[in-house]
Amino acid sequence: MTTATTGRTTVKGAVGTAHTRVEGRDKVTGAARYAGEIPFADLAHGWLVLSTVARGRIRSVETGPVLDMPGVLTVLHHGNAPRLTTDYVGMLGIPDPTAALFQHDRVPHVGWPVALVVAETPEQAREAAEALVVTYEREPHDTALVAAHPDAYAADGHMPAVTEKGDLEAELAASAHVVDAEYTTPEEHHSMMEPHAATARWDGGRLEIVDSNQGASWVQSELAKLFSLDESAVRVRSEHVGGGFGSKGVRAHQVSAAMAATTLQRPVRVVLTRRQMFSLTGYRSPTVQRVRLGADPDGRLRALEHRSLNQTSTVYEFVEPSAGVARVMYDADAHRTANHVVRLDVPSPTWMRAPGEAPGSFALEAALDELAERCGVDPIDLRLRNEPETGPVSGLPFAGRNLAACFREGARRFGWADRDPRPGLRRDGRWLLGTGTAAASFFAGAGPSTALVTAEADGGFTVRIAAADIGTGARTALTLVAADALEVTPERVRVRIGDSDFGPAMIAGGSMGTRSWAWAVTAAARELRERLALGTDIPPEGITVRSDTTEALGALAQKERHSYGAQFAEVAVDTATGEVRVRRMLGIFAAGTIVNPLTARNQLVGGMTWGISMALHEEAVRDRNTGGHYGPDLAGYHVATHADVPLVEADWVEDHDPDDPVGIKGVGEIGIVGAAAAIANAVWHATGVRHRSLPIRPDRVLSAGTGASRA
Repeated sequence: MTTATTGRTTVKGAVGTAHTRVEGRDKVTGAARYAGEIPFADLAHGWLVLSTVARGRIRSVETGPVLDMPGVLTVLHHGNAPRLTTDYVGMLGIPDPTAALFQHDRVPHVGWPVALVVAETPEQAREAAEALVVTYEREPHDTALVAAHPDAYAADGHMPAVTEKGDLEAELAASAHVVDAEYTTPEEHHSMMEPHAATARWDGGRLEIVDSNQGASWVQSELAKLFSLDESAVRVRSEHVGGGFGSKGVRAHQVSAAMAATTLQRPVRVVLTRRQMFSLTGYRSPTVQRVRLGADPDGRLRALEHRSLNQTSTVYEFVEPSAGVARVMYDADAHRTANHVVRLDVPSPTWMRAPGEAPGSFALEAALDELAERCGVDPIDLRLRNEPETGPVSGLPFAGRNLAACFREGARRFGWADRDPRPGLRRDGRWLLGTGTAAASFFAGAGPSTALVTAEADGGFTVRIAAADIGTGARTALTLVAADALEVTPERVRVRIGDSDFGPAMIAGGSMGTRSWAWAVTAAARELRERLALGTDIPPEGITVRSDTTEALGALAQKERHSYGAQFAEVAVDTATGEVRVRRMLGIFAAGTIVNPLTARNQLVGGMTWGISMALHEEAVRDRNTGGHYGPDLAGYHVATHADVPLVEADWVEDHDPDDPVGIKGVGEIGIVGAAAAIANAVWHATGVRHRSLPIRPDRVLSAGTGASRA
């Protein structure tokens, strides 16, 4: 904790102290309004109609009977919808046609939007949408991801598709110990509490969207391009968001609502159902990963290869960069990584908490555990023996790498020294017990952002930034950051977020949100404090300073910037029923300056809980005949609940990014990375059997048996 003196008052530093959420009371009392419940006069309601075939063309949309139904105002489809600009450059520098609704008669997957029915009430809209008859010309489809798919290709995405150095085959041949294994992860869905919802209206010549998203200025920019508008003609507001995890970007609900509002010249709201979200809002692609490791007798790596294959749609290429984690974690004389994709007749995948690192760490960290077993080396010692001095692929210096400190502290608190490395020995009645560990890393980046900080005449300060608090506590963290930069107490600071009129800002994603926004807020607040120190009188409208971090971020030296962590898990396995229970988890992280310990711990524990869900429960399964999901809802798609989550502890070691004004790295993603691998490694320690496919379902445990039964 720091102290600063302002006039006669000594203010203790707010960053690093636990604060409850500044909007917490509003949320628990219902005063906080979410996108789907904000009232509007003359509001109409839209209901999307989704395709029932996996591939083909629309032959007809029979709108006549539906338009005669009570309350129905219009039916939009490819034959009458407003035309959109579809050749624009999207966020990643390539066109994203998934949001270009009703522009053609093609059907690329089950659940593709084919019409929007708009009515006076949501009940009328739903009834009419379910009555709408759409006929199709079906075509053969392919929805199966297989390792040897003939159409797979290397895809760059937002990082190189392939990296390599050294002679991999020669180093493998010369290695004393070799691991060559395939690991698979299933299709996973975000399953946030709040469904996607948006209301569109025209107000004074501007298109206004009240939305639930992860970046108001991002959605503003994309919608402006789609509808051929100046960005100043679009305003996006998203004050409260009930979770996103990567899925709440530009989707069908905002675009269709804007189309309908334009057609009817009245406000239109579109809210997605849980089942619709399974095809309209993205997901984590399933992966097939092959890891090959070669090591000397003492476990030092000579060869490392990590290859990953994921599916993408025929509409939009998305790469799940699972091999990217190997480019950071461990070095070897020969090093090769590759990300491949295959286009299938499925919805487009998207970012999902720790994209790439979450599935990639499962494969890599499970393979490291297998190598430790073969070498007869403790799994932690093996990892520490292979700590790189610089980036294994980039060769860049690390901007701090405190992974070893995480393992030392975690091992001490978990009781790792008392662990017998031999599997299948510990019992508690009918349960076999085991412990496992894994390393974690996630990129610590920042995106250009602007912020406005105003000194008000009443002595308070107002911060305006187009940030998004998707449940992370970002609004509270920025309050603490601004208070320290202004050298005042948090009670004198009011933070307003989620409005594109505040200027462009980084999205809430990639663990870069708070880091990016705090940089901009700090810059504006410090300049404002300097102005006030000159004794300037504050006029009734206040004094406002605007910051823009584009230049400062561009001047940063190139380094490997990451958060790190060590995950530990203890499991109990009943081989008679196949049941796996996680008894306790511990995560120790090096994640930069922790702005608010209360909400940061919440984020880390949430990620670790998702690791339990990933390891044991989550799996979306497609019917190859129809191309659709079995059970696309929260009854058929299982996520971890309270009964599945025992003692989960998260803590951190001292860590600081010297190049960041506050020292922040980010905590949103790092908690899930390595968690599933630690659980899978613990299941091996309990049973003596490796499970290389997630989730570790009871039927898989039963069919695998135990190491003793196999022997």
